[in-house]
Amino acid sequence: MRADRLVSLVLLLRRRGRLSAATLARELEVSTRTVLRDMEALSAAGVPVYAERGRHGGFALLPGFQTELTGLNHDEALALLVAGSRRGAQVFGLGSALASAMLKVVDALPESHRDTAAGVAERLLIDPETDLLSRRVVAEEVPDAIVAEVRRAVFAGHKLRIHYAATGQTPQWRTVDPIGLVTVRDQGYLMATRSGADRTYRLSRMLAAEELAEPAQRADRVDLDRAWQERGTQFRTGGDQVTVLVRVDPARREDLVGTALAVCAEEADADGRLRLEVTYQDSRHAEWALWQLATDAEALAPQWLRTSLRNRAAAIATCYGASP
Repeated sequence: MRADRLVSLVLLLRRRGRLSAATLARELEVSTRTVLRDMEALSAAGVPVYAERGRHGGFALLPGFQTELTGLNHDEALALLVAGSRRGAQVFGLGSALASAMLKVVDALPESHRDTAAGVAERLLIDPETDLLSRRVVAEEVPDAIVAEVRRAVFAGHKLRIHYAATGQTPQWRTVDPIGLVTVRDQGYLMATRSGADRTYRLSRMLAAEELAEPAQRADRVDLDRAWQERGTQFRTGGDQVTVLVRVDPARREDLVGTALAVCAEEADADGRLRLEVTYQDSRHAEWALWQLATDAEALAPQWLRTSLRNRAAAIATCYGASP
């Protein structure tokens, strides 16, 4: 995470004084160009870093630089560093503010706590970019200008005009009453109402946004977690959803449940397999999910799903039955 690297950069300058860009790049295991970009970010965040040219030049902090923050102990600072390693701030366009805040937290600690907190933080990795199978977690890219407009409208309680590209539809301008912002697995969402009806908009599908001066029509207080759960329930119970009865190997239960919208019922069969009634978004979703489990799961109903899976298996067998 860039915020962690900026913290390490400032700590290096505090401990060792003036350092060249090449030395900093080597210490942080990044390119010289990355160091130069980080220096620009630090300067924009208000950190008094300066450069000196020449053979013995480099980057340094102004003498006596230290932020002020009292009453923060080691574990509290560590908790903030861990929280700062998560991507929510990046999704909501607060990455640079987070980096600045983390620098102030670490720099304000007593000398005895500062090194320890920074060292412990290096031993914790939160939400890496890939899992153990090297599957990359792709964070959605949303222009900062759009996120900033949305964020301002949410906090100010003003109406918001967005140019939104819904799936399979031509982008349209919509005026909404924003309620709150939610991040789930690096995807940002705006919870809002439109003409009194609940709406949820994905930030990455916003092509433009404009905060309006008109007050939003919304309650003064909101339980955002409860509202999100309710909208999730509405999503799972609407549309062309299908319910499937499945027998599955207990070892693959979590794989099955992980692809389903909901589990309606579950019981154990006499042979040790589990029998679950699960809901999928539509027929294509159900067929895809069951196909991933191969013979570890068997769709018992509906019949059209059994037929579809059998036809797909037969096509695969035919393809690989002959020599290439």
